[in-house]
Amino acid sequence: MRIAVYPGSFDPITNGHEDIIKRSANVFDKVIVAVLINPDKKGLFQIDERVELIRRVTAPYKNVSVESFSGLLINFMQSRDAKVIIKGLRAVSDFEYEFKMALMNNKLDSTIETLFMMTNAQYSYLSSSSVKQVAIFGGCIKGLVPDLIINDVINKIRGK
Repeated sequence: MRIAVYPGSFDPITNGHEDIIKRSANVFDKVIVAVLINPDKKGLFQIDERVELIRRVTAPYKNVSVESFSGLLINFMQSRDAKVIIKGLRAVSDFEYEFKMALMNNKLDSTIETLFMMTNAQYSYLSSSSVKQVAIFGGCIKGLVPDLIINDVINKIRGK
């Protein structure tokens, strides 16, 4: 079975993230969306909330599961018998950072490969940070995040 892991903070999941998940699910037998627990970052959503939002969004993809993890990605990969890391790239600046991470992960475990997927052009400007910024200032986030979670994002921003 070909198992891939798509790691990230997903705070919140965007349409760009969902596009990478959907495309990965078409290539691999199983895709694990791995939500990183980063104690140094204060997110908008708590980890369990992010996992739940992603599970709702990915429910139609039967070979996709969602888990949270902390520590080294390579250790998580090994514990799930996964051999491919999926990384979405929007711009050259993403590549520079992700290339270094791929080299480090390869140094830690040379049996695990990193697959870079180019974002769909319509999402090339999109990030979780930009979604939060738009929502904070009352802008419309339709088309930026899956429709299923628009109200969750707006309510979280408003403190409900």
